[in-house]
Order: sequence, then C-alpha cells, then structure tokens
Amino acid sequence: MSEPIFDGHNDLAWELRRRVRYDFDALDIAVDQSACGLHTDLPRLRAGRVGAQFWSVYAPCEPDGQAAVSATLEQVDAVRRLVTRYPAELALATTADEVERARAEGRVASLLGAEGGHSINCSLGTLRMLYELGVRYLTLTHVRNTPWADSATDEAKVGGLSPFGHEVVREMNRLGMLVDLSHVAPSTMHAALDTSRAPAFFSHSSARALCDHPRNVPDDVLTRVRDTGGVVMVTFVPGFLTEEGRAWMAEMGDAVERLAEAYPDGSPAWYAARADWLRDNPRPPCTVADVADHIERVREVAGVDNVGLGSDFDGCSSPPDGLTDVSGYPTLLDELSNRGWSEAELSKLTWNNILRVMRETESVAARIRQQCGPSDATIEQLDQEQD
Repeated sequence: MSEPIFDGHNDLAWELRRRVRYDFDALDIAVDQSACGLHTDLPRLRAGRVGAQFWSVYAPCEPDGQAAVSATLEQVDAVRRLVTRYPAELALATTADEVERARAEGRVASLLGAEGGHSINCSLGTLRMLYELGVRYLTLTHVRNTPWADSATDEAKVGGLSPFGHEVVREMNRLGMLVDLSHVAPSTMHAALDTSRAPAFFSHSSARALCDHPRNVPDDVLTRVRDTGGVVMVTFVPGFLTEEGRAWMAEMGDAVERLAEAYPDGSPAWYAARADWLRDNPRPPCTVADVADHIERVREVAGVDNVGLGSDFDGCSSPPDGLTDVSGYPTLLDELSNRGWSEAELSKLTWNNILRVMRETESVAARIRQQCGPSDATIEQLDQEQD
C-alpha cells in the first residue's frame, strides 16, 4: 500500500466561515457533512487516507490592506481552533518532522498555507508573524495582483516581481516558508525561481499543455521545477483540467458575480441560487482520468519526483466524477495504478515528494539564518528606488 495522502490545498476553513461564521457546533466536521455540500469532514478524511493537509487560510483580495490581514488571522485562528477541538484526529504541524510525528500518532498533520500576498499588506514584519503563527507557505498572489507581484488572472503591472517582491521571496527563504507559485503569472514564476534558493512549489495547479488556463504551469516552468527539485501539486478543479471545463468555469464566474449582487455571500439564499445555476448549467464531463492525465503530464516534463496532489476541495464547485470529496483519493490512485504506476511511484506522488521539498526548504532556511537576520526593507524603499 502506498503512503498516505499529503494534500497541498483545502479551503474548508473559508467554507466554515462563509456558512456558519466558524460556529463549529452548527457544522460539526466530526460527522459526515456531504449532505450540505462540504467536501471535507473527519470521517471522509479517514476514508480517503489523508495523512497531512495544508489548510488554506485564504482571505479575499478585496478588501485588501489591513482588512485582508485581519481576515487571514481569523482564518489561522479557525484552523488552530479546529485542531484543538479534535485533538484525537488532527495535529498542528509546522515542520516535516512534525508531519511524520502526527502520522505515527494516527492523526492528520494540519499545516497552514496563506493564499495571496495581499495577506501580508506589503509588510515583511507581518510575513514573519504569520510564520510564527504556523503558516508555512504563502501564495504570492491570488486572482489579483499585489503591488509587488503579478497574478495569472490580472493585467501585468510589475513584470513579474518588483524589487520588494524579490525581497519577500528572500525573506521567505530565510524563514523556511514555501514560496507558492500557484495563481501567479508565468513572469512571476520565473522571477521567483530566479531569486529563490529553495525548491519550486505549486500548491494547487495543473499542466498548461493540457488545458490553456493561465492558472496552470507551462512546460518551460515545469522544467525549472525539475531542476530545482520542486513539486507541482496537481489540482482537481475542472476548469483547470479540460478546455470545456475552462469555458464552463468562466460562465460560472459571471453567474457568481450576479449572485453576489443579489444575495449576501455565503447566505442560504446564495447557496440555493448557486445550486439552481449548477442544476441548470451542469459541468461538462470531467473525471478521475482527466486528473490523472495532468499528473502524468507533470511527471513527463518535471519527473516523478516532482509531482504531488493539491485538490482545492471546498474551494471549487463540482469536482470531477469519482473525486467528489476527500474520500476519493483511492479512486485516483487506482486509476494511476492501472496506468502502470508502481507503489513506490505512488508514494512519491502522495507523500514523499512534498515532504522532501519541506525538508529541503527547512535546510535552506537554516543555512541562510547563519548568514543574515530579518530584513528591514520596506516596499517604499525598494520600489520607489526602482521608480
């Protein structure tokens, strides 16, 4: 049997915020919550053999500034409260060794990943404090640019990374925080890889050669992932897997914008209206085989040592058939096994590759900290100098 699942991205915390404002009694993940549409709960995590999970502490790009920092901290608090509430099932983890310890104890190692550089409000001090609270990756952008980094889904402003953006990457290296390149523009990917001394990391992205969505990873970047010993955690989002799914997701995005004008976000009326839209506009066919195709493409270009899983459960609508929630990972592994993947190769995909990247990132940080202390740089200093 292969190793457990170590997944790179799950948005359960945000769903709990939207639905019940973190009232964990009102929506108790100790019991199966599939009837209400959640993709994640403790029984299904066990069924899916999940051993470690990066829980996203996502906050929206708007409003930004201090409001984004506050929302991110509330998300961090929510995940830590979940771990405290379910101590027999979950264990907070901040290092590779702590991940292994949680596994030995039969608990799901629970790690934190901040989704979007807006969460630090252009402050290296805020970045450091997120690290102190347990955050172990920062996605450099979300769907909009930050003042210092270009997003894959926004108009380019700084040509990848500004001077301050490069300093953010250097400080993340010093801390031992994974530099997450999901959501960023290819120019930002290359700029970060030019600066970073740690392995490349994508928490939830797929292969652009198979689906030409800007959120996916181009082949020239996949070769750099291979060369740095990094990992691409392949996502299950249908809009990133097939061209038909991409067109459908764009239509759904327009519909969600209209819903936001009519109903409070996350309200029962909002969820009901979204369910009506999904019923009337069913997702094009998307299956476990489509996910496997992207995994194999990343393997083909980057190598079997450089691919992982980053589902985006509870962050996407209508996951692929056979992978509708966190219990579905064994179905994906069966698909890959039928395609000729060995147990050793599956173990790299599900566990060993990301754990190695974590260890190497920690080692890089230890070496850097022997050479230099925290950066005092500000965006005003670095980016005004560029102007």
